[in-house]
Amino acid sequence: MEKTESKIDKIINLCARRGLVFANSEIYSPLGGFFDYAHYGVEVKNRIAAAWWNFFVRGREDMVGLDGSIVSSQKVWQASGHLESFTDPLVECKKCKSRYRADQLVKDELKLEVEGLDEKTLGALIAEHKLKCEKCKGELAEAKKFNLMFKTHVGAVESDANAVFLRPETAQTIFTDFKTIAGFARKKLPFGIAQRGKAFRNEISPRNFLFRAREFEQMEIEYFLHPSKSPAFEKSRLHLKIKVLTAKAQEDKEHKMIEKTLEQLLKEKVISSDWIGYWIGEALFFLEQVGLRGEHLRIRQHVSTELSHYSKETWDFEYDYPEWGWKELVGIADRGDFDLQQHQKHSGKDLSIFDDETKQKVLPCVIEPSFGLDRLFFTLLVDAYHEEKDKTMLKLGRAVAPLDCAVFPLMGKDGLDVKAREVFGMLRNEGFAVEYDESGSIGKRYARMDEVGTPFCITIDYDSLEKGDCTIRFRDSGEQKRVVIKSLAEELKKTLQ
Repeated sequence: MEKTESKIDKIINLCARRGLVFANSEIYSPLGGFFDYAHYGVEVKNRIAAAWWNFFVRGREDMVGLDGSIVSSQKVWQASGHLESFTDPLVECKKCKSRYRADQLVKDELKLEVEGLDEKTLGALIAEHKLKCEKCKGELAEAKKFNLMFKTHVGAVESDANAVFLRPETAQTIFTDFKTIAGFARKKLPFGIAQRGKAFRNEISPRNFLFRAREFEQMEIEYFLHPSKSPAFEKSRLHLKIKVLTAKAQEDKEHKMIEKTLEQLLKEKVISSDWIGYWIGEALFFLEQVGLRGEHLRIRQHVSTELSHYSKETWDFEYDYPEWGWKELVGIADRGDFDLQQHQKHSGKDLSIFDDETKQKVLPCVIEPSFGLDRLFFTLLVDAYHEEKDKTMLKLGRAVAPLDCAVFPLMGKDGLDVKAREVFGMLRNEGFAVEYDESGSIGKRYARMDEVGTPFCITIDYDSLEKGDCTIRFRDSGEQKRVVIKSLAEELKKTLQ
């Protein structure tokens, strides 16, 4: 019996076929966990990032930006705790030396929830159930910690003194630069520093396409708060309702979700921090603005055993993926003053700032909203993927679609191509992201644009030459509308809003 292709596999194949994203260096044996974005993928990714930047940075008065270095001294990672604590549990086959992430192996083979289990517990489960190597069925060694940071050296001598690391998160450059940025930003607490950039993690077993890669992009905010004052915050998002999986429900083994407004969750102390609740609201509003459907989202509270070494309270936005189930998309963490305290201690530099109101120096506390750009990219594709009879399309939101529209001549002759190029040039000059295409039948051109998520196609036909109008075809409905070419740009601007 022929195996049915899963929805996830269909989307991955679509990404490769239409030039969105695919494995790096495919002409050789590709390294797992590294990907290249081609033209349409770059456009979607950049539009997501621009939407994030416009919403969280340009759209606010209390936010400034940073583009920090990818490489940092090992002293940074020693202070932050990453050298000691940024690890995953690893098991190795004694026979063929294949390596596996122990928690994922236990979860896959035994169908158990493994969040927060340490190496000793995972090792005991592997031994008790006699789990074997997936490749050669050999015996597995004891589970141990594996540090996920990529190490390299600066300069001509490879020595421990010259060792540096590629950053596993963008956050630490924000903390090490905090005092400098606070000095010229002239912002009063609370204020935030936002950064988009590459991060690197040497995953034991990268999997699930873009979801767990070794090179990826983050969009992170460190939002700095006065340690003893909690000023009023904008409450306009607290009416938003979302599915919730609490730590208690997980610890009681119920895994029963509730659905409530953020206002209710704060009032009932399910979310203990007002500012965590605020940033959950901001993140939820943004995710829905770029096109994610709320019915596939939930927030999940970290149980005590899985909290990061720096976190007092953490909530993840999770998306319900086909075949994969619920997986993390965005994290909102209360980091306290851990990072600034650590860097102050290890550097010997005062990182406190002066509070004009109390006339005292204070070391701020931090709330961190952290978005994975590649994960959000893929999640938007999953959410937008739609099949209708023999037609496939990405119903991407107009803010993140790779193109605003495409222009086609009905045929590439009889002056239709000349007129179509004239319309194409006009729209490009008006600032639209537009593509011209005259190859293949008109049906195939529509299909290509549907598959990459282009919301509108403009067709120039023989009537266009006589009457000065054209056809707008709408991606989602397939409906068509005649519009005078002179008013086409205004019509598109209204429709794209």
